[in-house]
Amino acid sequence: MFFKTTGKQTTIIILLASCLAGCKNTQIAQAIPATPTIAEATPTMPSSPIIPTDTPHRSSATSVLAAYAFPESIDPAKRYLFYLHGKIIEDQGIPAASPDYGEYEYEAILKKLSGYDFVVISEQRPKDTDGVEYAKKVATQAAVLFNAGVPAKHITVVGASKGAGIAVYVSHFLENKAVNFVILAICHPDEVSILKQQQIHLYGNVLSIYDSTDEFAGSCQDLFAFSEGKGITRHAEIVLNIGTGHGILYKPLDEWITPVVEWAREH
Repeated sequence: MFFKTTGKQTTIIILLASCLAGCKNTQIAQAIPATPTIAEATPTMPSSPIIPTDTPHRSSATSVLAAYAFPESIDPAKRYLFYLHGKIIEDQGIPAASPDYGEYEYEAILKKLSGYDFVVISEQRPKDTDGVEYAKKVATQAAVLFNAGVPAKHITVVGASKGAGIAVYVSHFLENKAVNFVILAICHPDEVSILKQQQIHLYGNVLSIYDSTDEFAGSCQDLFAFSEGKGITRHAEIVLNIGTGHGILYKPLDEWITPVVEWAREH
């Protein structure tokens, strides 16, 4: 699967046939009913709910993101929101800036989402993170929340660009019809074609948001149709006309923050 990066027209391959060959299907955790199949070879899933950790590129990122680490104590009454950032944070660390879109306001985005009474979970991924492997990690963390008594409908996974591609795989791995997903600026036709070839179906409540001028993203309607009858519960799409293309992901704009909050709270 190809995920378009922010800034320059660079393509990232996070799913190669060779990385899938010979892998066996296992369960993420008891909270997940079944492990999905990706072209008859799914990457091995953790057999128990382990919460791996990654070392940030820069020491400054540790203090910025400390408040958004996976919680040590889980309150089943809370709503939980995973935010999966764009690839530029992998490449540059914190802060990160694109010559085309300016600074990626990662901390501001997290603060704004937290202001809506979500427990926001986010971390800086290492450079050139394998998206499928990272999706397994997020799926495992969601399973920990399930096992702690958090209702699936109180869990939302929000991904931006490459993060949205990871969110697609989290949805597929979990096979849970109640979890909420928001995928921002993805579904370029080439990406959708590869997902369909790999038999990647969406599950749960899925909202797609992208800007009409984004050359790296497109409509997810084809992927929604492909997922109908497989596990997707509800889907919707919002096309913005801000005019900054992929740049909408770089700022905590109300135009996409508000729909994210409403989608997470509605289901």
